Amino acid sequence: MGVGIDLVEIDRVEQALERRPGLAARLFTEAERQYAEGKARPGQHLAARFAAKEAVAKALQLEAGWSMRDVEVLADGGPPRIRLHGDVASHAAARGVGEVSVSLTHSRGTAGAVAMTEPAT
Repeated sequence: MGVGIDLVEIDRVEQALERRPGLAARLFTEAERQYAEGKARPGQHLAARFAAKEAVAKALQLEAGWSMRDVEVLADGGPPRIRLHGDVASHAAARGVGEVSVSLTHSRGTAGAVAMTEPAT
């Protein structure tokens, strides 16, 4: 099993997204962006997803060069879930990872996430 944690400043994420209009599309899937757009402060929710992606990368011990869009945070009414795609999914399978669990949190200024891998059965 692997565990990862990450904490980000929401303002920094919001400022980066404002300065670079294409950044959100590079970092987040369409579903993640749509979810955040439906919230009062979209940057807060995107920051939490950014932290989740970083926490997952740490839990999976990913090397540089992985795509953030290959780690997707799903929000379908229940607790957030992780879906892996592409090279990240292949890496996880090769390590014997069956599932990745995540917990997200945010305050006014920071967003954080903890990720834990679970072995394949």
